[in-house]
Amino acid sequence: MGIILSKKPKRMERSLFNGLLVKLAAVAVAIGCTVIIVSTNRDCSDKETELSEIQTKIDTLEAKNSELQRDLNSDDRSGYIEKIAMEQHGYAYPDERRFYDTSRD
Repeated sequence: MGIILSKKPKRMERSLFNGLLVKLAAVAVAIGCTVIIVSTNRDCSDKETELSEIQTKIDTLEAKNSELQRDLNSDDRSGYIEKIAMEQHGYAYPDERRFYDTSRD
């Protein structure tokens, strides 16, 4: 009987050790899943912010595109050329005076 008693605790120790490993593995899996979920949610919010910024840029470029299309479709091309010459290249009429606010620099 002494031999049987000594064998039973060894089996219990082994089963306790195996049960502990299973519990530790379950906890590790739960922690891993939590980390993945949090990381995925953060990535989704970052992508939504990026999408919002891109949509704003798209709206701005579409407005500019429609303005350019309107200028191209108009019959008065000289007005468009004059506008570009003045705004982008700094041209002016010979008798025109331009004043610039230099206090904002």
